[in-house]
Amino acid sequence: MKIGVLGAGQLGRMLALSGYQLNHQFGFTAKSNNDPSSLLGVVFNENETDNSAESLINFADVITYESENTDVEIIRNVSKSIKVFPGEKSLFIAQHRVREKSLFSKLNIPCAPYQTVNSLSDLILAVKNIGLPAILKTATDGYDGKGQFIINRDDQINDAWSSMNGVESILEGFVTFKRELSLIAVRGIDNDHRYYPLVENTHHNGILRMTNAPAENIGKEVQETAERYMRSLLDELNHVGVLTIELFETEEGLVANEIAPRVHNSGHWSIEGSITSQFENHVRAITAMPLGDTATLHPFCTMINIIGKVGDVNEVLMMPNAHLHLYNKEEREDRKLGHITITAKSKDEMNSNINQLKQYLPK
Repeated sequence: MKIGVLGAGQLGRMLALSGYQLNHQFGFTAKSNNDPSSLLGVVFNENETDNSAESLINFADVITYESENTDVEIIRNVSKSIKVFPGEKSLFIAQHRVREKSLFSKLNIPCAPYQTVNSLSDLILAVKNIGLPAILKTATDGYDGKGQFIINRDDQINDAWSSMNGVESILEGFVTFKRELSLIAVRGIDNDHRYYPLVENTHHNGILRMTNAPAENIGKEVQETAERYMRSLLDELNHVGVLTIELFETEEGLVANEIAPRVHNSGHWSIEGSITSQFENHVRAITAMPLGDTATLHPFCTMINIIGKVGDVNEVLMMPNAHLHLYNKEEREDRKLGHITITAKSKDEMNSNINQLKQYLPK
């Protein structure tokens, strides 16, 4: 099939790399011919045509997208002419934190207390109701720690609201957690569901730096709870493709943070670490192919993001169990330029390998 991707970043790039082995073709809407996906398919340049989405429709048999910041109106219009997966509802919910939290509440998925904020007076009232510490976030468009302000004291309220620049926001109660986890799942057109193991994520300055898969010391009950939450989301949204839920592990159990209706950074390990990667399973799902096995291939698997600078990749290439992925992106502070996946047979071996790659981890 011909698969159209709205966007041409690294996620589209990895979708194409996994989809070509299944004999699919790819087209992308891109801002420039230097985007990460631009050499991996037909490119419809957004700067050279007034309607690159329409050009993508004429090319494709099915369309997907790689960001929850995709314009819902575009998806709504495109879906009148061609199948789009995931559907409009998944995108509409996931790109707005208030709608997202409301869905968690509807499905009895635990989440932080929250309140919509549209003014300074709203924020003052929300702080009174929720208490401090709390986190003020933009309702839309925030990612990698952007658009957030942690409020610890009442005298920070004015500065917090000023930092939002007047946009619709949400105040969330602070969650005390032991670690951050995520679950990636895929749902096919035929309602088949597959789940990857829970993984543990480490962030620095709001940016994912490392994922360990599977997360250690996860009991069967915890995995099943995460899968139950995910199943209710997949079915409620009638979601087709990969869906990710980020979770906090707390003393009281799992607490949902947010969802992403797409392949996810915390699932990049699955390229080498799982029988079927998240990227291949997304392609399988949206093209009505049977879903692949999500079982892990190695006892220990770690993904390290390459942020800001590429560094000495020869050091990576000399490691027999390290796999390098670069995204064809120019170096820039806090930019995701690639990732490294390490596989190991023991925890000691993994720790030794991670130590060799200290240049890629925050000091």
